[in-house]
Amino acid sequence: MSKENESSTITELPSVYQTVKDNNLLSHKSHSKSLGQNFLFDPQIIAKIARVAGSLKDFHVLEVGPGPGGLTRAILEQNPDKLFAIEKDPNCVAALEKLIEASQGKLQVIKEDAANIKPQSLSECPLKIIANLPYNVGTNLLIFWLKDLSNITSLTLMFQKEVALRITATPGCKDYGRLSILCQYLCNVDRVFDLPPHVFKPAPKVFSSVVHFIPKSLTADDLVLVPFIEKLTAAGFGQRRKMIRASLKGLFGEGTLREVLDSLDLPETERPENLTLANYVEMAKALKNIEN
Repeated sequence: MSKENESSTITELPSVYQTVKDNNLLSHKSHSKSLGQNFLFDPQIIAKIARVAGSLKDFHVLEVGPGPGGLTRAILEQNPDKLFAIEKDPNCVAALEKLIEASQGKLQVIKEDAANIKPQSLSECPLKIIANLPYNVGTNLLIFWLKDLSNITSLTLMFQKEVALRITATPGCKDYGRLSILCQYLCNVDRVFDLPPHVFKPAPKVFSSVVHFIPKSLTADDLVLVPFIEKLTAAGFGQRRKMIRASLKGLFGEGTLREVLDSLDLPETERPENLTLANYVEMAKALKNIEN
């Protein structure tokens, strides 16, 4: 089926709002809240999110938490080769049946918890992840995906704004921490735009942000440093207000830490939030050498 015919078939479906209404998705209030579900109905906003990922032609796409299928429709209209949608809410799975039919085989809905499915198990093709992530699992899912970015071309993800600020934070600001360093070591990250609460139903109490990730081309030697970076940031930001001579000495030993900091021209009195990504990478190399 041509893209034009496929799009018109999807366009002829009931609106996303009508789909929610027909399937009583907003009547399951306590259930929706437990899953962190907040639905978007504005087609222009939804299409804008899908466009952040760039061309989807010749790509496989993974969406998590499609709900009534608003973003799912926008992704399908960009003509990917295949769209996998992971949805654990049986009410939403049922609401997606008409969209599955209209997609002519492109949409596969998987009733499962996304935390149990590695993206690479779904496809060996170049994969883009696009998702309006439930607030209560967004950070955990991101960290899960960061553990293996092989064949993932990009991630376009919506979080609550405070998480997005932590992901994209720079040294010296209050949001800079473990998540900033891990994300920015593995990916180029960009907070693309924010969305106010009133565009969602039910409206959350916080703003949301769309963040775009492009995995870096890292070598095997680069990837070996990840657990050492995690150890450093856990020690440093676990005692955020302490100087690094106190928070990091447990990893290196006091004398060795002094030597490492001297070699990097870093004062012992510096605090972890003021160290750059490059500083953490160099310290991770030193820690790796010491542990090996």
